[in-house]
Amino acid sequence: MIALKNIFKWVNTGGSRIFLLKDINLTIKEGEFISIMGPSGSGKSTLLNIIGMLDEFNEGEYLFSGNQVHTMKEKQKAQLFKENVGFVFQAYHLIDELTVYENIETPLLYKNVKTSERQAIVADILDRFNIVGKKDLFPSQLSGGQQQLVGVARALVSNPSLILADEPTGNLNSKQGEEIMNLFKQLNEEDGVTIIQVTHSEKNAAYGSSIIHLLDGRIEK
Repeated sequence: MIALKNIFKWVNTGGSRIFLLKDINLTIKEGEFISIMGPSGSGKSTLLNIIGMLDEFNEGEYLFSGNQVHTMKEKQKAQLFKENVGFVFQAYHLIDELTVYENIETPLLYKNVKTSERQAIVADILDRFNIVGKKDLFPSQLSGGQQQLVGVARALVSNPSLILADEPTGNLNSKQGEEIMNLFKQLNEEDGVTIIQVTHSEKNAAYGSSIIHLLDGRIEK
């Protein structure tokens, strides 16, 4: 499903090159559940953003389901992302001006899902996350944990083939965190959804079928 070949990413500061990622080679098969771990600044989120086509890289090749991402135009990448990827951000990235319902509905609008179908899908996911009573509230009226739940619900609503999660339980209490991780595991095992998560938590990492350790922008062998 995903193949990264010799990926380098750097920034130029004061005439010198600082590497964020160095010579990343990674193959992820459909249906895998991968956990990425490493200390702060090791390149975990940068790698996730590159896989999610939200960030560019300087050198290397990226294949996503047979598509050569490194040769695609922005519009093509955006389309590929919308059709395949659900992203759970650590900082929620909810749209402040939209209600919980509208935030969750947004990915379906991008996919041109019919109104009646959209309503049924959103109603189902509101129910699954026990947030029906919050559907007309705005993000600013929610706690951090509730905003994170909405972020996860929004990532799942369009039935993506790949879920990318950056510290998905970082703002949740232990019970909520466990529920989210069990939901990911269920989606992975029963629906065959490929999941890649960045986590500091050994407990969360153990939900994955394999763990990748990053250090100073490199994958540790």
